[in-house]
Amino acid sequence: MRTKPAKILIITYYWPPSGGAGVQRWLKFTKYLPSSGWLPVVLTVKPEFAAYPFKDTSLYGEIPLDVEIHRTKAINYFSLYNKDQSKIPHSGFASGSDKSRRNIISRFIRGNFFIPDPRKGWNRYAFRKASELIKIENISHIITTSPPHSTQLIGLKLKRKFPHIKWVADLRDPWTDIYYYDMFKPSLLAKWADREMEKNVLTKADTIITVGQTLAAILGSKGEKISHKIHILPNGYDEEDFEGILPITPDKFTITYVGSLSPAYPVNGLIEAVKGLRVNDKPVSLKFVGTVPEPIQELFPADEEGNRPDFIQYCEHPEAIRYMMESTMLLLIIPDHPSNKSILTGKIFEYLATGKPVLLLGPADGDAAQLMVKCGYQGIFDYNDVQGIRSFIRKVAEGRQVTRSGHHLEYSRRALAVKLGDLLNSLL
Repeated sequence: MRTKPAKILIITYYWPPSGGAGVQRWLKFTKYLPSSGWLPVVLTVKPEFAAYPFKDTSLYGEIPLDVEIHRTKAINYFSLYNKDQSKIPHSGFASGSDKSRRNIISRFIRGNFFIPDPRKGWNRYAFRKASELIKIENISHIITTSPPHSTQLIGLKLKRKFPHIKWVADLRDPWTDIYYYDMFKPSLLAKWADREMEKNVLTKADTIITVGQTLAAILGSKGEKISHKIHILPNGYDEEDFEGILPITPDKFTITYVGSLSPAYPVNGLIEAVKGLRVNDKPVSLKFVGTVPEPIQELFPADEEGNRPDFIQYCEHPEAIRYMMESTMLLLIIPDHPSNKSILTGKIFEYLATGKPVLLLGPADGDAAQLMVKCGYQGIFDYNDVQGIRSFIRKVAEGRQVTRSGHHLEYSRRALAVKLGDLLNSLL
């Protein structure tokens, strides 16, 4: 039995000043893991060499002062085919609305010449530093988290060099089954190479953790002896993020969506549902906080008073939470894709933490919907269920909403860190 905390190496591309959902998971685990007897050592990329789709400098303040942070250089392959470095692609850029020849060519280059992704330009530097840290710090456990899935190849190489280490591969999203994968137009050879990388990672990792049941099933189907070592460790919310932010019910019924939108996110049913809908003799107001392409913004007409939805560009995390807390209802849209049942976005947990009513548009049997039902929510509708959406909005306006069941408490970052600690202890 250990008499002192053990160090664990966390290898993550996304780390402050990176913004977006990808950075939250391990930033929060790093914050709470020491209470379970594990001291994180973080290996990440230097900001000046990184390709971040979003930046959030407020997250610097969340890095624990006593955590070792090691940063290395990287090759920014995005600069080779994407000249506008002010527009680094985010997770769903392939399904965006830009149909220009240049964008199509960029997607093809991305899908066929940068496998599994362009951020693999970090790998050789990260591998070299990780090898050094494993020796110097006497590290026996490492965690690689993705996307970018190229980070998993660092873990694969380290496992080959140091067979004694315990390697935990954390996959927050599907790899070759992600909903926009085919938008890159990968050749048969590219698909084969990508799938082989994926299978090797899943086969060689000592333990795999992921965020939901459906994704666990997808990953488990990739080969023999994979499913038995998969553990579900969902995303969550940090109670401290909500401290000092009081919930506000605005005068006008306000539905807020936080996150990015692309053509893969159906909005026509929502538009029809709120058209002409009034609460307390005022039109329902829509607010979108995040990246929304102009063609999608143009789909939303002005209301009876001539007002259009508020479109607010990506903002720092504390401000995003404030927007949630100042809403009447929160909106979650799951992309319309055959694999969408596995999508369990990080923001849904923060939605639940607000205590606000939630309207979910997506598959009723998906992981996100099942989580909502478990936590006592009923606002789950098909994308085009106009009457159902309208009726639910009226129900909330009348104060007839289902209260939370209390199950949301098990998704606090602190509670999840305890589960991760238990999992790591089982590998000793």
